[in-house]
Amino acid sequence: MNSTTLIQLFVFLLAGFVGFQAISRIPPLLHTPLMAATNAISGISLVASLVLAGSHAGVLAIVLGTVAVACAMANVVGGFLITDRMLAMFKRADADKGEDATGVAAE
Repeated sequence: MNSTTLIQLFVFLLAGFVGFQAISRIPPLLHTPLMAATNAISGISLVASLVLAGSHAGVLAIVLGTVAVACAMANVVGGFLITDRMLAMFKRADADKGEDATGVAAE
């Protein structure tokens, strides 16, 4: 293992530790905005994985890029589904009954 790989491994482990500590200390009220931000970051990783999968840098790069596309797409779709579900918790009860903002039932 050369020194570059060792440094990259150290940075990866440190980022994972710092990320876990940061996420575990966030109050529940801020989870929805945080999910929206992580969905944007996942979108960026999706674009990067599409570039890797489309590159002709070898079979390994194409396979890893395809796996990365699948993982990033699952992350984006799951994140938006969870965010939508969390935002649905904040809807008013009268909006579900077909009433408009004035309280008059829609026809």
